[in-house]
Amino acid sequence: IDRRLLLLLLDVVMGDSNKQFLKEFYIPNYILVAEPEVEQVSYVPTCPVLVFINSRSGGQLGGELLKTYRSILNKNQVFDLGEEAPDKVLHKIYVTLEKLKFSGDNIAHETYNRLRLIVAGGDGTAGWLLGVVSDLKLSQPPPIATVPLGTGNNLPFSFGWGKRNPGTDHQSVKLFLDQVLTAKEIKIDSWHILMRMKSPKEGSCDPIEVPDLPHSLHAFHRVSQTDSQNMEGCHTFRGGFWNYFSMGMDAQVSYAFHSERKLHPEKFKNQLVNQSTYAKLVWKQGWFWAPLLHPPSRNIAQLARVKIMKRHGQWEDLHIPRSIRSIVCLNLPSFSGGLNPWGTPNKRKTRDRDLTAPFVDDGFLEVVGFKDAWHGLVLYAPKGHGTRLAQAHGICFEFHKGAADHTYVRIDGEPWKQPLPVDDDTVVVEISHRGQVNMLATKDCRSRSVNDPSTPRSPQDEEDYSSEEESREDWEERRKFGAADTFKIPFEVDITKLS
Repeated sequence: IDRRLLLLLLDVVMGDSNKQFLKEFYIPNYILVAEPEVEQVSYVPTCPVLVFINSRSGGQLGGELLKTYRSILNKNQVFDLGEEAPDKVLHKIYVTLEKLKFSGDNIAHETYNRLRLIVAGGDGTAGWLLGVVSDLKLSQPPPIATVPLGTGNNLPFSFGWGKRNPGTDHQSVKLFLDQVLTAKEIKIDSWHILMRMKSPKEGSCDPIEVPDLPHSLHAFHRVSQTDSQNMEGCHTFRGGFWNYFSMGMDAQVSYAFHSERKLHPEKFKNQLVNQSTYAKLVWKQGWFWAPLLHPPSRNIAQLARVKIMKRHGQWEDLHIPRSIRSIVCLNLPSFSGGLNPWGTPNKRKTRDRDLTAPFVDDGFLEVVGFKDAWHGLVLYAPKGHGTRLAQAHGICFEFHKGAADHTYVRIDGEPWKQPLPVDDDTVVVEISHRGQVNMLATKDCRSRSVNDPSTPRSPQDEEDYSSEEESREDWEERRKFGAADTFKIPFEVDITKLS
């Protein structure tokens, strides 16, 4: 009898402890819904959160995570991105918060100041929410934590949230919330994309099917007639990214994967299966045999003239070797599932080419090239990196009529098929610095800030730091859990038998 009483008391104590813990994240209904029921609220939460979940991400996991969050928090502070767009949700809540603040409501005032966002989905989903927060132009934008529910999960991995799908049970969610409570804020650069192409002479159809465009371009769609960037006779799209812009063979493989997933969603219910499928597509698409199967007309130097801005207001042509078939403009130190294509330049590269270590808030993009998937496999080695082409404040791609009628482009994990000029016109893609957004980072954060006093400063320190970080990685673990899907050899292929 004594033992049963003890267990009962422990259960009561733990239950009270859990309730107190979850109160730190709770947002009352009168802030969230238009006509709330009467609710007595006196407690100011330490870390109020709004949770956005893509229920279609991670196979069945997105839906399960949605149910768990709604069961432990106020269900009205948890949103399914398949049913509610984040721009409308945030606009409505911030209008309410402003009104309540003006009326002297202390809980609304503190909620505004302490609010944090959680987004669960792939990199495209996270980028969608980041774009919405940027567009709201808030005086105090909320920082964002990312739950890895996608295939690549570069954004979560960059800030220490991991790259494997999380647990969806109550305990796992509470552990994640505890990390959100203690996470530090880190600013990262955001990048604006302007894409302009000539309107067709006949008909009014778009040059790209709108469903094919990623969320980060959907958010802007075409610019309005009154926009200063609008040009008569042209289709102009605007958007943004936070991790990377890539073009070429790697984006082609990604497009094949996304197309297959659209056609057969029932086959993509598991992260490991997804990553294995991705690796097989890499093989089938010929990314490993690009010099033999990939026509030279698709090489980057043949497709586009590329200009970069190394110093503000000063544009110069970027020389791209003719063998480069994929180009990546990188903001964060994670591409294709957890690898850093830029690495850390040594002292000689720092001195001779003016190349520095990558920082997420220095206003620079790192521009890296790859010849083929074999070239990408060097990223598995300590200090491995792609072909470092430049660091730039801005980049401009000019596509003219050539042998290819299209190329493939990818931003933050979302690819599309980009038509190229058929007449004597030009397709232009301009990338420029747009500002900064706030992310939440754990103690395992890999992204590095120029304002962080703990960041190494001398080139020798940088080299030592890079080597130490790389040595912690286990190659087999990376092979299992999807680092560098774009460059990964399928499990069925015996690498020892390849010539």
